[in-house]
Amino acid sequence: MTAYTVGSAHAAHEEHIKGTLARGMLADFAVLSDDLLGVAPERIGRLTVGATVVGGRIAHDVGALTVS
Repeated sequence: MTAYTVGSAHAAHEEHIKGTLARGMLADFAVLSDDLLGVAPERIGRLTVGATVVGGRIAHDVGALTVS
């Protein structure tokens, strides 16, 4: 997974703003109701989206995120 996060940010010379989930860093991610890689393929279509974050900003949240 590092190749998709830290490695990609490093390759784009953007590791100072991207690549990790940390305060002050940009992030695009979705919070799903189950582990996308762990569920049976036939269940993927029934997963729900609890939240999405785009560019470090919350775009959608039904209570799945806890910001401290």
